[in-house]
Amino acid sequence: MLSGRYGSGTALSRIGQLHFPAGWKGVIGSMSEADGLTNKSVVKGVQLLRELARHDSGATVTDLAKAVGLSRPTAFRLLNSLEQTGFVDRDEDSKYTLGWEFARLARRADPYSGLVARVQPVLDDLAETLRETVTLSVPTPPGRDLDLIAASKGDHVVGVSVGTLVGQKWPLHASSSGKILLAELTPEELAEFLPKRLEALTRDTIVDRDVLLRELQQVREQGYSIIDNELEEGLISLSRPVRDSAGGLVAVVTVDAPRYRFGRNRFPEALQQMQGAVVQLVELMWPGEREAVAEAAG
Repeated sequence: MLSGRYGSGTALSRIGQLHFPAGWKGVIGSMSEADGLTNKSVVKGVQLLRELARHDSGATVTDLAKAVGLSRPTAFRLLNSLEQTGFVDRDEDSKYTLGWEFARLARRADPYSGLVARVQPVLDDLAETLRETVTLSVPTPPGRDLDLIAASKGDHVVGVSVGTLVGQKWPLHASSSGKILLAELTPEELAEFLPKRLEALTRDTIVDRDVLLRELQQVREQGYSIIDNELEEGLISLSRPVRDSAGGLVAVVTVDAPRYRFGRNRFPEALQQMQGAVVQLVELMWPGEREAVAEAAG
């Protein structure tokens, strides 16, 4: 739980991680019909592909089966089918990697248009509820930057076009979304990626790498990040990660607001509302995988 600059309290500690309420069936509407049409073998195959994408040097069937919660024989049968269709390759050491056909099809896909169309209503609802600006960012390979792909503004926001926000980039160490991304890296990766002295954008920007590393550990533990006056004078931002069934970071939801209107007393409510938005985004991105994604989110 963040303390010191951001305050502390049990209210924040209770809402750190993403949890699905017992008996929850999705906030977009009942998914019972869609669940009944879902082919579980296809879902399991997609989970294997998603996990495989996390291993640049490949992975064995044993490692993949364990990571996604499948028996080794089941994982092997699925991987064998994926290998035959070119979606995975297997080397002489029996390690699997993403295959040539997977890469060929991926090059033909627009990475964001379909996603934005799906998630925009969720961002609009959250912005309307909080009456502040809400954005969605996605990591770019190899996980060292973010693309802001969608935004929505609440009715408190005047004179700002959401179109001007899409495509904007900010220093990772001084933005709440950036801290979510940096928290995905190991201490060794961070030491290589970040200079010891970081750029100061305001008087409150964290400029010492060691101090930032300690805060990133808090972000990992609590499941959200906050900046207060670190990117721009008078700006507060809160971010939450959106994860797939393999636990990988696929997006970051952020709320931006001015300090004079968005005090610390609003943090617990806002983080809870953001948690609900993350649940909706998961349902929209991966219908039928609710349980697997919930388990990966912890």
